[in-house]
Amino acid sequence: MTRDSSGDGGPDSGGSGTEWPVALSGVSETVVTTLGPNDRWNVAALGVHAPDGDGPATATTWGRTRTWRNFRERGGGYVQFTRDPVDFAEAALSVREEDVPVLDSVDAWVEVDVERRDSGSKGDTQWVEWALHPVDSAVTRRVVPTTNRGHAAVVEATVAASRLDVPSYDSETLLDRLAYFESVVETAGGERERAAFERVRDLIDAEW
Repeated sequence: MTRDSSGDGGPDSGGSGTEWPVALSGVSETVVTTLGPNDRWNVAALGVHAPDGDGPATATTWGRTRTWRNFRERGGGYVQFTRDPVDFAEAALSVREEDVPVLDSVDAWVEVDVERRDSGSKGDTQWVEWALHPVDSAVTRRVVPTTNRGHAAVVEATVAASRLDVPSYDSETLLDRLAYFESVVETAGGERERAAFERVRDLIDAEW
């Protein structure tokens, strides 16, 4: 494992013409930090959709969240790629604020300017689609990727947990999913994945 900061030219570079520090495909589950009115950085989960053709990468905020507010009022934030399941669980399900924008656990980050592209509603929930324009980036840690089913189960558990209070989703179905994901973490996850699932349990008001 080595640490590396961005250089000149290429996908890891900052400044004018900055590109994403990783190859985006499908929807990448990331952590985003946005500056709030108290001048602290709010930490949240954000699904980044890969560019469609020559268009920009995009992300959608659901509801009047802190990320939605800070995107609207500040015009940007820091999208971060982390493999730490505890940081991801806290970003997805808790209110967490930091004094600095980049978390210690990230492997790469990109500062983005955001542009509102579209908006609407689904049921009673407002959604806004944002175009994400990189303005600076860095790769902080290079690693050989591994596949951990427990890590994937933590990510899917945060999605299920975040929908428990949404009327259009069936709570019993979501609780069944959470029980399954917990069993995957117990059999296939490591110490950090188990700690992350404990945080999921701590942060939601539900039993399964």
